[in-house]
Amino acid sequence: MANNTTGLTRIIKAAGYSWKGVRAAWLNEAAFRQESVAVILAIVIACWLDVDAITRVLLIGSVVLVMIVEILNSAIEAVVDRIGTDFHELSGRAKDMGSAAVLMSILLALATWGMLLWSHYR
Repeated sequence: MANNTTGLTRIIKAAGYSWKGVRAAWLNEAAFRQESVAVILAIVIACWLDVDAITRVLLIGSVVLVMIVEILNSAIEAVVDRIGTDFHELSGRAKDMGSAAVLMSILLALATWGMLLWSHYR
């Protein structure tokens, strides 16, 4: 049977699935909870700082990107664990690459904050 969900109903259902994903990340991933606290603090600081709109968007966007990558990493880990818990080189590689992506997004956020705040306050 074909899925005939279109328009507003499809958008509402998609938003529900997205909310389930965020909730699952919050409930099952300690790293997501820790990063969420850091991101909320960073967003509050970015809104408090006396910077122009583009700088503020870059500051906030760089930390939100960390959350996006963390959710994707968690999804990769869940799929790998679903396939099996026995050690396999490809499973380890997938998990390591997901972790590397999170690290790279964190380094990007730190570099973005460092460069923008340095240029603004020097």
